[in-house]
Amino acid sequence: MTPYRQNPFLRASYSLIAPLYDLVIERAMREARRRSLQVLPTDVPQRVLISGAGTGLDLPLLPVMHHYTALDFNAAMLAKAVPRSQGLRADFLLGDSMALPFAENSFDCVVLHLIVAVVPEPQRCLAEAARVLKPGGRIVLFDKFLQPDQRAPLRRLLNPLSRRVATRMDVVFEAVLQAAPDLQVVSDRPALAGGWFRAIELRKLRS
Repeated sequence: MTPYRQNPFLRASYSLIAPLYDLVIERAMREARRRSLQVLPTDVPQRVLISGAGTGLDLPLLPVMHHYTALDFNAAMLAKAVPRSQGLRADFLLGDSMALPFAENSFDCVVLHLIVAVVPEPQRCLAEAARVLKPGGRIVLFDKFLQPDQRAPLRRLLNPLSRRVATRMDVVFEAVLQAAPDLQVVSDRPALAGGWFRAIELRKLRS
């Protein structure tokens, strides 16, 4: 069984959310997404994986020179992403961010926007991104994380419900990073909501 199938409520909820997702998320997150994606190179064409592409809100913000693979576990979300790829070289694939269907060292960059704190196993999601990333490649990550030792009682109280229908609210990035020891933090910047959302750039160490 692929990991995302362990949470059928999450799969079903995102099918229901898909028509409304953009209305809630697009405008609020657009500028933070744009700033996060500015770290992608603009001089040399590369292979870029967008893991957890959702409805494709990143696509209009991407440099046109790269070859993109957009992967998501929800067909309804992915269908909404396809029209947003106009002008890009992009392939679309139904798949699981916690069990990527790619060989090691397949991509120059991996984009993880609002996916690490959504999946049931964040560590597995990041470790899979690191696995398919080439040595010296980078991961562009934008998501919401608790700080180490942050109590955040309301978020933790809501987490048992929110993790089943939309997203986790208890993920600590520093704990997730331990699952991928070959990744090095290049930058870590507050992005939204007083630093709850962070824009993080990671680089895979060369062996």
